[in-house]
Amino acid sequence: MNNNIHWFPGHMKKAINQISEKLKMIDVVIEICDARIPFSSLNKQLENAIKDKPKLLIFSKCDLADENQIRLWEKYYQDKSYLTLAVNLNNKNQIETIINKIQYLAKPKIDKLLKKGIKNYPIKTMIIGIPNVGKSTLINLLSKRKAAKVENKPGLTRSQQWIKIDQNIYLLDTPGILPTYYENEEIATKIALIGSIRQDIVPLDKLVNNLIDFLREFYPNSLQNRYKIENIYIKNEDILKQICINRSFKKENDVYDFQKAKIILLNEFKDGLLGQFCLDRCDIDG
Repeated sequence: MNNNIHWFPGHMKKAINQISEKLKMIDVVIEICDARIPFSSLNKQLENAIKDKPKLLIFSKCDLADENQIRLWEKYYQDKSYLTLAVNLNNKNQIETIINKIQYLAKPKIDKLLKKGIKNYPIKTMIIGIPNVGKSTLINLLSKRKAAKVENKPGLTRSQQWIKIDQNIYLLDTPGILPTYYENEEIATKIALIGSIRQDIVPLDKLVNNLIDFLREFYPNSLQNRYKIENIYIKNEDILKQICINRSFKKENDVYDFQKAKIILLNEFKDGLLGQFCLDRCDIDG
């Protein structure tokens, strides 16, 4: 059975080509991953294109993620010589820290240019990541204005634009880009659960069952607290039935509206109403 998930919009193919062309003039790459899936949300095709460019890996949406897992994943990437930063991009206090990281990564090149007598060199950065991980939010944070539109759905940014974020730092925004395909449904399911691809890419029942199984194993209290389910070690269908009962989800003929329960569960998980999670589990020693 072939479990590959193929879905590659034309604008993404064009964007990858544009990024490859622009990389020659880029000094620092900022890649954003979603802290809830710090492994699955990295685009390996972009990673290969970046090669040896200085890179800052930002864990976004940390307010929605499991703090213990974030620390483990940061150590995982730091052991691989990544410069990492875990942030809540809605916090303006993060601006100085991010700019300092950019300047740190660009310093070797700037020092070389200073030795040649070149001063006030504009640092050119590029921001990359899959859809809906917070690229536009980061741009607006750094530029201190609404330079990029922000919306909680994938694929909003379609073009590239240069944005001045500091006296000598310029940022090239890029569209959210996904790999050509996912090797298995597990990764695609995680991407869909956090809202970086349309949830209809993966069958609804598969999304819901995977989510319930995951929460039952790693965060059982989330289901109990949110939906008042005393015993979560029951069939998934019975959990959905309990959600219907507690939320009064019924159709006109007094039949439980399981479809509505499924959608509510997925949306409330995506929006952080069930708690803080990491779908990617890091098992390295902390």
